[in-house]
Amino acid sequence: MFKFGLPLAILLASAAPVFAQTPPKVKPATKALHESLIVLDTHFDTPANQAVDGFDIRKRNSVQDGSQVDYPRMVEGGVDGGFFAIFTPQGPNTKAGNEAARDQALMRGVVIHEMVAANRDVFTLATKAQDAEAISKTGKRFVYISMENGQPVAGDLTLMKTFYDLGVRMMSPVHFLNNDLADSATDPKGPIHGGLSPSGKQFVAEANRLGILLDASHASDQVLDQMLDLSTAPIILSHSGAKAIYNHPRNAPDDLLRKLAAKGGVIQINAFSGYMKDIPANPERNAALAELTKTYGSPRAVAPEKREAYRQARAAIEAKYPLPRANMDDLMKHILHAAQVAGKDHIGISGDFDGGGGIAGFEDITYFPALTERLIAAGFSKEDLAKFWGGNALRVLKQADELKAK
Repeated sequence: MFKFGLPLAILLASAAPVFAQTPPKVKPATKALHESLIVLDTHFDTPANQAVDGFDIRKRNSVQDGSQVDYPRMVEGGVDGGFFAIFTPQGPNTKAGNEAARDQALMRGVVIHEMVAANRDVFTLATKAQDAEAISKTGKRFVYISMENGQPVAGDLTLMKTFYDLGVRMMSPVHFLNNDLADSATDPKGPIHGGLSPSGKQFVAEANRLGILLDASHASDQVLDQMLDLSTAPIILSHSGAKAIYNHPRNAPDDLLRKLAAKGGVIQINAFSGYMKDIPANPERNAALAELTKTYGSPRAVAPEKREAYRQARAAIEAKYPLPRANMDDLMKHILHAAQVAGKDHIGISGDFDGGGGIAGFEDITYFPALTERLIAAGFSKEDLAKFWGGNALRVLKQADELKAK
């Protein structure tokens, strides 16, 4: 889906749906079962919205405005919490580039803390696996912090302790492009390290020492393989897919899914169209979106008085250059394959919401109960669903913490 070199705002706009449908009604029994579970998503890019002036996570926002996660929709979707990502776009692999990434990541971490502090009646920061259930019993939503892209610590691995103290409990070494730690799955230049760099291997060891859950989403297959060999704790793919279902570099092949499971790890199946099926290139659409961004700015930061005009202009682009999207059937194919290959103890879900995710029939977090109904129809038990919706991810988080003493 992503075409490298385009501005991130255009990429996000290209991926996100414009017209949100109403979530399908589910059976009362399904709703009750879903509400009885600890339900979490391992990758929310919501802090990027939270950082925009005027965004209010206490209000029900709109998919049309680039928002898929907020407190009202967490309540409606039976979502108890998740990992809110400190995402840093990959910059130059230089001292200055690493320092700029460090500073941006620190500020994004502050944004997450401010969100929790300003809404302490509905959110609580979580740092231990057991916090999820404890916080849920109070009626609040739990907020874990993750780091997507390790560039903020690449220049100085002692910063991992700084971010740990800030509350970060999951880290990935790399994003779209290679950095000083590791090769990306999607860098158009190809690999430069043959997997992890020497400092990338130290990154793995330091994460193990601190008790940080390692995340290999966006990393190359070689990086995933080496992380599995080196890590003393299970690792997670916080938002990835099955390569056997759709051959994309972001997805994991069966041999590594089996190795991930053998090491106790978990794959959280992603709901991102471009990683699930072929999406043909559409240069005219991209050019139109680029012009839209020039006119209105980033989709996340359109001025309130211009939002209706933006929506109409965006709707016109959608009508003229419609983009095919993956749907719930595609998502179920990835889930069922991963369940068969890795096993039910090693799968979960992440919509990659607020980061370009969302597919037809799974537009935002209010659609989670509809996925539960599909999973029940596919033969998953309540015990399976408890693992799928949070139990497996919390298990590996707990193991990363427990194994740090070793």
